[in-house]
Parts: sequence; structure tokens; C-alpha cells
Amino acid sequence: MYSMMYGEVSFEEMYSIIKAYLSQDKKGEYKVSIGSDSQNFNDTKIPITVGIHKIENKVGKGGIFFSEIRRVNKIINIRQKIYYETNLSLELAERLKGKFLADKIPNKIAIHVDAGYNGPTAKYIAEIMGWVRSCGFQCVIKPDSYMASSVADRLSK
Repeated sequence: MYSMMYGEVSFEEMYSIIKAYLSQDKKGEYKVSIGSDSQNFNDTKIPITVGIHKIENKVGKGGIFFSEIRRVNKIINIRQKIYYETNLSLELAERLKGKFLADKIPNKIAIHVDAGYNGPTAKYIAEIMGWVRSCGFQCVIKPDSYMASSVADRLSK
């Protein structure tokens, strides 16, 4: 994973940083959001992003985030692409959730999906939301899915 503040870090190092960030204010409530987006070139570039901020802080007004960029064979099919992006987010969320549970850190993780009702992904929203929720995570779609539709989108270009 990569952070503008911490540079290149392993998953374990990222988790340690997140854990320290979450423990800064024991009474504060934090939001952990994970999202992915993709862009086709000769291959498909997929940034996976994790953002953490205090709930009372407005998005973009304090917090930390990490990203990892994967490149895979070009994915043309929009359904396959949105499922692949969501699966990468869910895999990372499961790893973080396991660490949070082991350390008894209460936290809800939201999966931000790059799908919205105004576009070609609209017909997949119900099944994607059902899948994400059945995995035990909150599902956020456009226009509220900032980790996918803003942060990961910017990194995918």
C-alpha cells in the first residue's frame, strides 16, 4: 500500500498506522471506507483505496488514506469490471475487519462502489449492494461513494 504521508508500507504497517490513528481519540467515532475504480489502457488499472477520518470531520478535512494500484489483463465487460473492483475492495475489507476484531477495535467498514443510478452500472446496483451487505459491510454507491468515485477515480487516470 502507498500513503502520501507514510510512503510505501506493507499491509501490517498500514494496519499499525490505522490502529494508532483510531486510538488518538478514544471517544471519537471514525469512518473506514474502502473503494476501487478502474480505467482501461493496454491493460486495466485498478486503484484500491482505504480512507479513515473522524465522523465529525467533513470529507477532505482531515484523515489518512492508503492506496494500492493493480494492473490486470484488460477487462472490457462492464459487469465483470464492477464485480472485480468490488471484490478487491471486499478482500481488503475482510483483512482489516479480521485485524479490528482480533484487537477488539469497534469499527464499521463501508465499501464504496463505483456504481450509480445514472449510467451503465445502474442495472447491477441491487446485486452488488446485496453481495456487499451479505459480507457484513455497508455499501455506498454514487454520488456518495467518494473513495471509489473520487479518490480511486483520480488514481486510475
